[in-house]
Amino acid sequence: MFRCRADASDLPREAGTRKQQLQQVQEAVSEMKQELKDHQRRVKHLQSEGFLTVNSSVIGRLLALEVRHSEVSTLLHVHGALMHELQTQLQNLSRILRSMCKPVLMRTSAPISITRPAVPVVSSCPSDCASLIQNGVHRSGIYSVVLAPGVSLPVYCDMETDGGGWTVFQRRRDGSVNFNRGWDEYSAGFGDLRSEHWLGNTPLHLLVTQRHCSLRIHLLDWTHVHHHALYEQFSIESEQGRFRLHVSGFSGSVSDSFGWYHDGQDFGTPDSGHLCAEVCHSGWWFRHCYQANLNGVYYQGGLYSLRAQNLLGPDGLVWFSWRDSDFYSLKATTMMIRPREFRTHRSP
Repeated sequence: MFRCRADASDLPREAGTRKQQLQQVQEAVSEMKQELKDHQRRVKHLQSEGFLTVNSSVIGRLLALEVRHSEVSTLLHVHGALMHELQTQLQNLSRILRSMCKPVLMRTSAPISITRPAVPVVSSCPSDCASLIQNGVHRSGIYSVVLAPGVSLPVYCDMETDGGGWTVFQRRRDGSVNFNRGWDEYSAGFGDLRSEHWLGNTPLHLLVTQRHCSLRIHLLDWTHVHHHALYEQFSIESEQGRFRLHVSGFSGSVSDSFGWYHDGQDFGTPDSGHLCAEVCHSGWWFRHCYQANLNGVYYQGGLYSLRAQNLLGPDGLVWFSWRDSDFYSLKATTMMIRPREFRTHRSP
């Protein structure tokens, strides 16, 4: 884990202000030098004409200019020293940040052989998994990214799918994590990044407000059939906006059951007074109630029924168009985001 120092972001702005002030002082000195030269020229002319004793005001003006020039020169020297000190501090902080902003990979398997190349050091604080790719990191795993100055968060990065750079915010695979949670838990996040988890609505909002993002959803059923859905535009609002969903631009290998029906919906949880969330035992962007609910109850084998489970309504891990049914629960799902402008760079 690491934390980027917030005061580093103020230094370039302060250095710019100092530079502007220094430039203004330099211009003033230049003007005064020119004025001083003009007056010295006039004094010499008066001396040559024999009028020096008559026009004593010129001498007073000249002496005043010399004093003022000395004062401004001192001020210029002070500003120059401050500018140098600021640049030195900025360089030192940059070195500190470069040493602190290193990717932290948490492995779930046996340690990699020491003969393998080490993960490259990141030259700047990564804001998401795509920025890690740009710093030479190409291995999937758990890394720390910066959501805001001084605020970092571990996330799981998929560095293999379609060129990599995907930040995973939801994953279901074995039913090991209960997704029937309240508003606060869905806001902060829960689960295990190495397996099933929800990253959190607040971190997700911060991620999608940094850059325009696309959403990719992976779906797997109990016969090992795999499909994906891709949405070119994806974002959610802040908690004040009830984490409202904005999603569009669908393409993929399966019919859309998410974007067309759930776009523009507020997030609801069982404890937030949302009837669909209570019936479906999960947090989601419900409408009346869903065409897709990837945070639903995990049913081993996929098939379930109201009568067998004594339910008020279907509450499984459902993508309706998969089998045109609310009573088939998928085996695995993954939801992940990546900046829209991201371009894959494959070796020739």
